[in-house]
Amino acid sequence: MHDLRRQALESGKTVSKKAQARQSRPTSRATSRTNSTANSRANSRAPSRQGSDDEEGNLSDGTTWSINSIDEMLALEDNDPPSEAWATELSDRIEQIIDRKRSSVQGREESLSVYARILTAQYAQDEIHHKLGQLVSAFLKSMKSETSEKETVLALKSLVLTIVTDPSDTIYDALLQPLKRTISDSESLPTKTAAIHALGTTAFFGGASMDETQDIMDLFLDIISSDGHSVGAGDNALVVTAALEEWGFLATQLEDVEDASEDAVEAFVEQLDSSEPSVQIAAGENIALMYEKSYTELEEDEELSSPNEDSDPEDDALPDGPKMVKRYTPYRREDQLKRNLSSLANLSTRRLSKKDKKSLHTNFADILNSVENPTRGPRYQNAVNQETGKRYGSRMTVRIHRTGVMRIDRWWKLHRLKALRRVLQGGFVGHYEKNEVVFECLP
Repeated sequence: MHDLRRQALESGKTVSKKAQARQSRPTSRATSRTNSTANSRANSRAPSRQGSDDEEGNLSDGTTWSINSIDEMLALEDNDPPSEAWATELSDRIEQIIDRKRSSVQGREESLSVYARILTAQYAQDEIHHKLGQLVSAFLKSMKSETSEKETVLALKSLVLTIVTDPSDTIYDALLQPLKRTISDSESLPTKTAAIHALGTTAFFGGASMDETQDIMDLFLDIISSDGHSVGAGDNALVVTAALEEWGFLATQLEDVEDASEDAVEAFVEQLDSSEPSVQIAAGENIALMYEKSYTELEEDEELSSPNEDSDPEDDALPDGPKMVKRYTPYRREDQLKRNLSSLANLSTRRLSKKDKKSLHTNFADILNSVENPTRGPRYQNAVNQETGKRYGSRMTVRIHRTGVMRIDRWWKLHRLKALRRVLQGGFVGHYEKNEVVFECLP
């Protein structure tokens, strides 16, 4: 199986214009909101492409959890315990997490931290399966009590790692309301952010139906459209970026998003005006995904009324590949959208760091290319290979150890890869090789 998998490896916010208008109103509420937002952003920036691609489109194996504040909390040493010791250490930590009566806040924080570290580095389904119910119960108690922000965020991260390690078709029903309550009621922005990511992961791996998945996407879209105000996190980049990322992740499961397309893209276009690159990039990647989904393969019994009608001319260069056909227009004001994307792809400002400007230029050049040519994925290069006479195409890859290469040539693949790396961080490769659920997520 491992050989087969190696062969298969080819494969903060926002201040938007709408939010700025709100903040300009001369009310004490607006002043308070602005001050709290500024403090939040200063301490918790959430770049969406941390550990991003280099110029050749290669992604390192070490992409980290996307929330800086959580990374700092988790600042764990010894990321890979000795092979002969990790199972014993994990068993001890599980007992400590379950036995809350004999633990202190600091003790639970330490146990959750080590538990999360081990599950990141090791595939431990056999070790946790018999304790799954008790572990989930303990995580929920930490979420409900919110005794400390650190314990709550670590409990959410441990919960997500547990779900990815040992998925259950019934866990979504048990976790839906507690996670929604944490998102709406917690006063901690990092906690809200972690809960949004946890809800996205739970819906994807925890047995949510397609209707339930769409309900969660609607919740995330409300957060996006309201700039976080719908969950008491007005104009916060962490929360809005998380909602954008998880909306895109869940959308990869849906075959037909035509009915949701116009409203969703409208919300994403609004976020292109954000002052935060993380929000802009996450919104742009969702737009690219929606355009990608507007094309599907030509059915065997289907004929086009003319050879080039609603099909991608690039298919002509790939006679052995599937013919892709446009099914609908994702966004009616496409000319305006293209102008906005082009502006971001060529943005020149002193407000941003060189790193942020480079990230915006690279990502929005890709996104614009995909809006103009929806069958072209991220890092698509139009240059022609002189030997084959064909375009190089998408050149984003993920190197797996020294022998495998995964091609990320579709936006849905990039969304899933980033979601898995938010959870598994540097342990992504190990899980990809051993964890069937992770492998099937990126076949």
